Amino acid sequence: MSLVARKCGVRFQPPSIVLLYEDRLRSALRKRVMPVRGFSRFSDCSRAAEQLKNNPRHKTYLEGVSVQQLEKLHSLLRGHLRGQSLTQSLEQIQKEETIDPEEDMNKLDDKELAKRKQIMDGLFEKNRKKKDDPDFVYNIEVQFPQDEDLESCGWDAESDDEF
Repeated sequence: MSLVARKCGVRFQPPSIVLLYEDRLRSALRKRVMPVRGFSRFSDCSRAAEQLKNNPRHKTYLEGVSVQQLEKLHSLLRGHLRGQSLTQSLEQIQKEETIDPEEDMNKLDDKELAKRKQIMDGLFEKNRKKKDDPDFVYNIEVQFPQDEDLESCGWDAESDDEF
């Protein structure tokens, strides 16, 4: 692959995705502006990102760019079209990408639940220790402190009467 994506950004007027890439054959840093047509403040960002990534004109340039990154850029564009400032749009994207531990995920619809699971899978993969990692330890033994003040529960008490 002779084209390597370096930076990806957004331009608000006219709505466009801007890609800085390196052409290794010519040893040059180049810029490609990809207009986002037919995009409104009601558009689905994930669908628009998929369409841009699969567009035959841009496909070779966007090989090194993830769909999630394109989705974030489309979210910035949608926020601008809704009248939000850049900081407000970035805060909203950050809020959507973090998981609230107090949130009841049983009340979410299937699409939102799938999005949360994707975020959790990404965090797991980022924090996972692999065999090839230099600080990987196969068998870790941890001693947890024993509290003397703990009460025993009725369900875990052994009773010989039941058996």
